[in-house]
Amino acid sequence: MIIGVPKETKDQEWRVALTPAGVRALKEHGHEVLIESQAGVGSGFSDNDYLLEGAKLTNKYEIWEKANMVLKVKEPFGEEKELMQPNQLLFTYLHLAAASDLIEALVRHRVNSIGYETVQLDSGVLPLLAPMSEIAGRMAVQEGALHLEKFRDGKGILLGGVSGVPPAKVTVLGAGTVGTNAAKVAMGMGAQVTIIDINLEKLRNLDDIFWGKLQTLASNTYNIEKAVSESDLVIGSVLVPGAKTPYLVTEAMVAKMTPGSVVVDVAIDQGGCFQTSRPTTHSKPTFTAYGVTHYCVGNMPGAVPRTSTFALTNATLPFVLILADKGFEAAIEFNRPLARGVNTAYGEVIHPGLKALVG
Repeated sequence: MIIGVPKETKDQEWRVALTPAGVRALKEHGHEVLIESQAGVGSGFSDNDYLLEGAKLTNKYEIWEKANMVLKVKEPFGEEKELMQPNQLLFTYLHLAAASDLIEALVRHRVNSIGYETVQLDSGVLPLLAPMSEIAGRMAVQEGALHLEKFRDGKGILLGGVSGVPPAKVTVLGAGTVGTNAAKVAMGMGAQVTIIDINLEKLRNLDDIFWGKLQTLASNTYNIEKAVSESDLVIGSVLVPGAKTPYLVTEAMVAKMTPGSVVVDVAIDQGGCFQTSRPTTHSKPTFTAYGVTHYCVGNMPGAVPRTSTFALTNATLPFVLILADKGFEAAIEFNRPLARGVNTAYGEVIHPGLKALVG
């Protein structure tokens, strides 16, 4: 199979979908690898690093024209939507619930697409989303703390406080991978942390892990409204695989927050869980609504590409090898997690969550 890796085109996206080690593994399995020149520089990989492992350097047009499988980090962007080929296999983060134009392009071009974020194990775990969720959760606290600083229009609060001065109050919505990592880092920085989730078993587990030092709340409108209104930093980390994220925090709730507070909407790729959210970029990461700073960058891990690229490819490469060795149809028949990850195929929307969304 011919595998192509184009350079990412999204704003300030420095990750790359395949490391030189990944090229070697694919070559050992008898596959050809096309890499766009300079695709790996943001993650610390030179063109020569790829050449030494047997990749062919080329341009994005040859990749989209010739590759049987295209590996990316983020969804096709700009002209890439029109470069896709019929029956081409696309393996990347897609987040289609908030991208109707991309759904249309994938269907029109008859692309067989598998979203990293919808590959799901029998246990319900999302193995290809997990590494980026870990990073995004940890970064959410980092960015939240930064934007609480006064010269960034924040309250002027140090997240962990100091002796004789109380710490910031942080609320985390969702106790999944993002939320757990956010809570862990916020507590490590000394903040007073509350985590809210609908799954009581998750909350029990977190209560055990953190020895009761983390406040846990069952998810309902009353608890969310109260916690949000009292918080200095609110992190949204809710995920419904393959579907649009519900608005857990309404505009009215945001309006009740103290000016200078910060919200970080990690769920923005799937539409966001704050009603006031809209996508931002690393170039212009924030905006203000009701005096509250909103950080809604859709590719947060792209800011730490060296860490992110290694973490991502550690997780994706075993699935990439299955797809390359067996081909699309045989791979999804052989591997149930990959089958669950199919978003579009043969000119149709396949994923149940997306089907419900597009009708």
